[in-house]
Amino acid sequence: MYIESVPNRDSPPCILLRESYRENGKVRKRTIANLTDWPPEVVQKLRLALKGGVVVSSLEEVFEVTRTLPHGHVAAVTGMLRELGLDKLIAPRPSRRRDLVVAMIVARILDPQPKLGMARALDSETATTSLGEVLGLGAVDADELYDAMDFALERQTKIEDALAKRHLHDGSLVLYDVTSTYFEGHSCPLAKHGYSRDGKLDKLQIEFGLLCDADGCPVAVEVFEGNVSDPMTVAAQVSKLRDRFKLRRVVVVGDRGMLTEARVHEDLAKEGLDWITALRAPAIRGLLGDGSLQLSLFDERDLGEITSESYPGERLIVCRNPFMAEERKRKREALLQATEQELGKVVEATRRARNPLRGERNIGLRVGRVLNKHKMAKHFELHITADAFSYSRQEAKIAEEASLDGIYVVRTSVPAEALSAAEAVDHYKSLSRVERAFRSLKTVDLKVRPIHHRLADRVRAHVFLCMLSYYVEWHLRRAWAELLFEDDDRSQARAARSSVVARAERSGKALSKAQTRRTEDGWPVHGFQTLLSDLGTLARCTCVRPALGECAQPVLYTKPTPLQEHALNLLRVTHRL
Repeated sequence: MYIESVPNRDSPPCILLRESYRENGKVRKRTIANLTDWPPEVVQKLRLALKGGVVVSSLEEVFEVTRTLPHGHVAAVTGMLRELGLDKLIAPRPSRRRDLVVAMIVARILDPQPKLGMARALDSETATTSLGEVLGLGAVDADELYDAMDFALERQTKIEDALAKRHLHDGSLVLYDVTSTYFEGHSCPLAKHGYSRDGKLDKLQIEFGLLCDADGCPVAVEVFEGNVSDPMTVAAQVSKLRDRFKLRRVVVVGDRGMLTEARVHEDLAKEGLDWITALRAPAIRGLLGDGSLQLSLFDERDLGEITSESYPGERLIVCRNPFMAEERKRKREALLQATEQELGKVVEATRRARNPLRGERNIGLRVGRVLNKHKMAKHFELHITADAFSYSRQEAKIAEEASLDGIYVVRTSVPAEALSAAEAVDHYKSLSRVERAFRSLKTVDLKVRPIHHRLADRVRAHVFLCMLSYYVEWHLRRAWAELLFEDDDRSQARAARSSVVARAERSGKALSKAQTRRTEDGWPVHGFQTLLSDLGTLARCTCVRPALGECAQPVLYTKPTPLQEHALNLLRVTHRL
């Protein structure tokens, strides 16, 4: 049987239910019923049934959505990781341990949390994103993640060697800096009391140093005990560059507190490596004292190159930034006033009629707390007796310090024919890219802290996985630069600067994005985390088909918005993983 529509000249077509049959070798047809008065949707269902289809009263009878998980951000980060070939660097052959390492790297970007919470988020029963389904992990427990961490640490050397081969070469610039982060607990042999950059003086900490290429892309990381000074980490990095990465000539850029005189001569110069660093304040005052540096140099310019017998065979590029000078002057005066206000309270305490502050020791302790708080002891002259206290500013020392406000000296072994003075200053300033990596690792995105692991190797594995997460994030930020509050036209901004010493300015394109919240092409501008959140609204739906009685569970995806599709296209990945 079939349904046939018969045209009528001046009336709606006639809808007939017919069947065909053979008679005397010919095909004939006869009408069984007239369906013209039936509702069109009923006729359509009958037509479908006659063709062997299944007639249902609602879409739920065909597809029943059993689970919906946030997916777009998983597709973006996992796709970027695979696009970079990082999964193959972790292990050339697929395995569950490799998938778990990939999962921890991606999860650290999406939602950093302890391994127990991460295992719960990846497990098929308690998943909070589609990451576990995309990687086919099924049931996941924390012990498996710890085992995968051990596996990643075993592969660290090979992974870093591959990254160095990809991003470093002879003659390239290498950025190196060290930071610390606090530790929860007391049983890890790496955790020690040391100089806390986090201000957690009561907590143990670890140190870790990060090697990056000239653009700030991370290449290698190393964990040290929490009481190791920054300069003592340099030798290990030199060995890594020469022995592991097989680099003969590189330029190491490090800050003034790390590349000290001893490290420059004992670690870098002996190995034939060039360097760019800066002098500390006492050394700059020494240049003023021996006449090598004349402040009149800055009467008409903000950069000049000098020589000094104290630094034979080296180049010294002296810079003065007026903005830095004014800011330093403002901060010093604010700290001096804050210190004077607190010291004034101590004076009043010694003069009050009721229970006055007495005794040199007691007065000294109160004064010491004030001076330690604001770090201004060198600028005050103190007079403490058994029953009195007074103070005064040391104006001569304040003026001496103020004379160097905004002045810094870049020190390098690279000859002028290979590197101009302006380029040397610009390269030293590129250390800010490592500092940005530390901010992302410690507070903004990846949250390497607090650390709860008790085994030294687990701490090393944790920091290493965080570095790999930042490696993926670094490439994500670069690919998405036009959609983020990033300056994706730095060449224009650099060309607009009057001098390499002057304060960095944002390009016109970046300023326009900040003001209009729109890109030149009309896309809404996002922060990195808000773009990930927007992508997370693209869902992955697991379905069943009860009407057909099938056991298969097809996967459907919500349709990407234009912004989501554009963001994925920038990464050259698809949401259908």
